[in-house]
Amino acid sequence: MTLTYVYADQTAVLGPLATYAEPHAYDLCPEHSERLSAPRGWEVLRLATGPIDPGPSNDDLLALADAVREAGRPVQPAPRPVAETGSRETHRKGHLRVLTSD
Repeated sequence: MTLTYVYADQTAVLGPLATYAEPHAYDLCPEHSERLSAPRGWEVLRLATGPIDPGPSNDDLLALADAVREAGRPVQPAPRPVAETGSRETHRKGHLRVLTSD
């Protein structure tokens, strides 16, 4: 945990370990961060350190329901393209086709 002071508010802030060095921030081990106390008249503000899992939101649930509905719909076959006049299909492989002109 990293300890910083807000002198104007008489508050000691104990939060997650800082990612870069600050001149007035102090890194504490877990034992010392738990035992931390502030001077009389000061307040210790402890910020959450672990990731908080809020669970799925309403948007997530609606997106999942939409995906399930979409997957359950019958697949409409694609209309076959009309061959150009004067040409005929000689070979087909997957979605590709070979046309010859007459």
